[in-house]
Amino acid sequence: MTSSVDNFDRAILRILQKDNTTPLRVIAEQAHRSTASVQRRIKRMQENGVIKASSAIIAPEKVGQIITIIVEVHAMRAHASDMEEMKRSFSGPEIQQCYYVTGEADFMLVLTVADMAEYEAISSRLFYNNENVKWFRTIVVIDRVKATMETPLPMLPSA
Repeated sequence: MTSSVDNFDRAILRILQKDNTTPLRVIAEQAHRSTASVQRRIKRMQENGVIKASSAIIAPEKVGQIITIIVEVHAMRAHASDMEEMKRSFSGPEIQQCYYVTGEADFMLVLTVADMAEYEAISSRLFYNNENVKWFRTIVVIDRVKATMETPLPMLPSA
């Protein structure tokens, strides 16, 4: 990806990550490009999969999802097919983020819920009733200090 994304693309991506509704003319001014050039670059980055989606970041507490929970999950079996099945089961809409990780746990999940009863139902379905879950540990977030999906984009050295 690094070779196909130049510094002008990075400038555009920085702006879009902060606010994907920024008008093309504003992006063009800030990136020192023409509006047509910015539009072409955005389209190319979408087609190449650099830009995976454009979405709104919602404040969970404003929509009743007041509790953020991080869950560590350890698998009983680590065969490739078992891990793929777990990845599928942890890809539902109730899971905000899922990471397949190294270390003691195999997966780290992030989810938001309205209350502990909702989490209890989710944990029963995803963990207690999953024969490949050896153990899981629930961490309840006290305060969301920083939450972003922005990817750091340092400028590339000049050629």
